[in-house]
Amino acid sequence: MAGQPGFYVYILACENGAYYSGWTTDPARRLKTHNSGKGARYTRMNGPSRLVYLEKLPNRKSAMQREQQLKRMDHARKAALLAWNPVQPVREPEKTEKSSVFVPAERFSVIAPGRVNLLGEHVDYNDGIVLPAAIDREVRLEVTALAEPILKLNALDLGLSAEIPLEKLKAGKDTRGEPMPAFARYPAGVAWALQSIGLETRGLEATYRSTVPIGAGLSSSAAVEVAFALAWKYLGGWNLPDMDFVQLCQAAENHYVGVQSGLMDQFSSYFGVEGCALRFDTRSLDWRPVQLPADTRIVIADTGVRRTLSGSAYNERRADCEEAMRLLRAWLPEITALRDVTPEQLEARAQGLPERVLQRARHVVEEIARVEQAEKCLERGDTRQFGALMAASHASLRDQYEVSCPELDSMVALANRIPGCLGARLTGAGFGGCTVNLVESDKVEMFIEQLARDYHENVGIAPSIYLCRPAQGAHISM
Repeated sequence: MAGQPGFYVYILACENGAYYSGWTTDPARRLKTHNSGKGARYTRMNGPSRLVYLEKLPNRKSAMQREQQLKRMDHARKAALLAWNPVQPVREPEKTEKSSVFVPAERFSVIAPGRVNLLGEHVDYNDGIVLPAAIDREVRLEVTALAEPILKLNALDLGLSAEIPLEKLKAGKDTRGEPMPAFARYPAGVAWALQSIGLETRGLEATYRSTVPIGAGLSSSAAVEVAFALAWKYLGGWNLPDMDFVQLCQAAENHYVGVQSGLMDQFSSYFGVEGCALRFDTRSLDWRPVQLPADTRIVIADTGVRRTLSGSAYNERRADCEEAMRLLRAWLPEITALRDVTPEQLEARAQGLPERVLQRARHVVEEIARVEQAEKCLERGDTRQFGALMAASHASLRDQYEVSCPELDSMVALANRIPGCLGARLTGAGFGGCTVNLVESDKVEMFIEQLARDYHENVGIAPSIYLCRPAQGAHISM
């Protein structure tokens, strides 16, 4: 079975007797990855594994849904399932002369979506839980492989081009010896991150454009990073585990570009599931698709106010969170991130924290709790309460984390007055950009028209408003 193409869910028995569930398109290769120490954190922690259950599904979506059913089973239920469904040991498929060598196409396209975050803002770098969705606004690369080790960039939306020597990325220069332009640092950073673990990045020319608004809080930079990383992954024929691959994109932004972002943006662009939000635990790296109510739509409203993330107060907020952790460990030595602190514990130690640091920590601790509540709301179809949590999130981002601005606040306030709006909040890093709105399906057209009119009358800016749907993650297109 392992040699047949398809979608599978599997259960591994770890060395310590624990079970691990997952899904894959290649069981033999996935088993080898787990046992090489490059798979999930759970299997790395619990020792070598053996495959004890395998089930083939018709498509990716059904495999992911079945995986979540298995993950919700306790140990006894999994043991009972295995007793009735024994599986033969999986062996790696024999290589044939035809399939043993991977030969990539010299020309191809890569599509990587932006993302919107429904709840869980500024918690991904605090080991929190987030609820984003990939959206049908995307970066599209047209790639041509090159023989020489040069990265040729043609950013059509910016009207800019650059040529970067892939063998001298640490210098931060283009082929003329001039400082690398800012837009080029994102793809160059991906090449640098891949090279840092010993992967050879082949020269390529990429012409690209994007329907993800730049600086709007919809992760245009993460979409660029993921698109270029996937291009190099395809050209190299690498079997790098998907989550490790996404973490390399984050490393590019953290250590090469210089923005201390969490993992959510790159994760969302790569793992997006059509029609679903993604419940992502940034600590365990476990995730699952969450179906959004069929009678609702996602509307993204762009305030027209832009910020540059590298020059914003993003890194300062992260430093405030780190200071909160340093101080809280004096009372709570077992904690490793703000994720571990309950609202009650934080309030009990409030007098020991500087006011600004306390407010930042309050937002993070309470926002993580809101995501956990929101997931339950979606499970029972309670869109009203979900919307109330969105409103509470925006108030916290405005007053405690202080990443809103007058235009974002106006957009949210105006949206909440329109019939059919279930909830509205800023999305992304803040300081400008977009709001995300959950709207009843039968009122969405009226909502968009009225919000555009009211915002223009009150703020003096004609906003761009997008009706979006949760989209498929990054992929190659021939």
